[in-house]
Amino acid sequence: MASTLAMRSLLRAAPVARSALSRGVASPKFAMSRYMSTYFTPAHEYVKVEDGVGTIGITDFAQAALGDIVYVDVPEEGDEFEKGESFGSVESVKAASDVYVPVSGEVVESNESLSDDFSLVNKDAEGAAWFIKLKLSDESELSDLMDEVAYKAHCEAEAH
Repeated sequence: MASTLAMRSLLRAAPVARSALSRGVASPKFAMSRYMSTYFTPAHEYVKVEDGVGTIGITDFAQAALGDIVYVDVPEEGDEFEKGESFGSVESVKAASDVYVPVSGEVVESNESLSDDFSLVNKDAEGAAWFIKLKLSDESELSDLMDEVAYKAHCEAEAH
């Protein structure tokens, strides 16, 4: 009974978790931990953390503001960055913008798919169009970033 009530509460409170549960991909506990592992910067970068590795890219809000993406520059595996350093750039028909690491660490993978199809950023910015995977050197830096609720409020305030 208690687990049914907890599951109903989770399904009402977290649309992301509800979607994963309805597809049978996750348990309520797993869905909530995945939901809580994404962090955002005020400059519209995100980091999704799993097992000490952060998947980093630009948010959907950022890609929408930039317009059609025509070029993405990302670093090579093995490059190291301190929190806040520029690690690459994004160019669109409207502007060019540096992209900054939200946390310190070493690049363990760059998204090779982006070099073949820059428009992937416009299609799936926070999914398949991630830029790099970074082995975090200091997970405590995550506490300086926004969670999904705070980021949504940040975007709404910025849009007005």
